Order: sequence, then C-alpha cells, then structure tokens
Amino acid sequence: MSRVWIALGAVFGLVAVAMAAYASHGLPPERASLATTGASIGAWHALALIGAGLLAERRRGRMVHVAAALFAAGTVMFCGGVFLRALSDVSIGMVTPAGGMTLLVGWGVLAVAAMLAPQR
Repeated sequence: MSRVWIALGAVFGLVAVAMAAYASHGLPPERASLATTGASIGAWHALALIGAGLLAERRRGRMVHVAAALFAAGTVMFCGGVFLRALSDVSIGMVTPAGGMTLLVGWGVLAVAAMLAPQR
C-alpha cells in the first residue's frame, strides 16, 4: 500500500505543477491567485503523501496509512474545490473547507503515528 501513497503523491505533485503553470500563463489575476493557492497546498500534500508512503515502508501499524488516506482525501476535496472555483467560478460548498479540516487531521494522525509505531 505504501507504493500507492508514493505514486498518488507523485500524481498530486504533477497536478500541482501543471495548475501553477496554467495559473501563471492562462488565468486572469483574480483566478490565478486562487489556483496558485490550491497548487501550493496540493504540492505540500503531495510531499506529505510521499513521506507517509516512505514512513509506511519502515513502520508497522495502520496509523500511517490512515494519515496518508486523510492526505489523499483532503487534497482531492480541498484542491479540487479550489481548482474548480478558479477554473469555472463554481463552488462545491462545504467540501473545500471539509477537505482543509481533513488535511489538518491527517497531520495530527501522522504525528501520532510517527511517535507510536514501532520500527520494523
């Protein structure tokens, strides 16, 4: 499963870079700013997923996988909502802030997982 988190992190990184480039060259300034924010959060959480995948390879326990799943879901919800708004001016309501909260919980779970999981 750790390879899935690493691969998904790589895909999220690709999307973040592509959106940042599009924001810089293809969107009006007010929408570019929003897209850039989504790309930044997406890039950080792409790295978080890759880190969680690497940590999952070294440690036992499900908590690292829970953190990675929260990062994946939160990134899709938050960044997806932000990108949709930037590209089409459509809001998906509370999905975006719920995604942000999911990301925050993911960081908390990762912190606990890093401290509690025994090394292999």
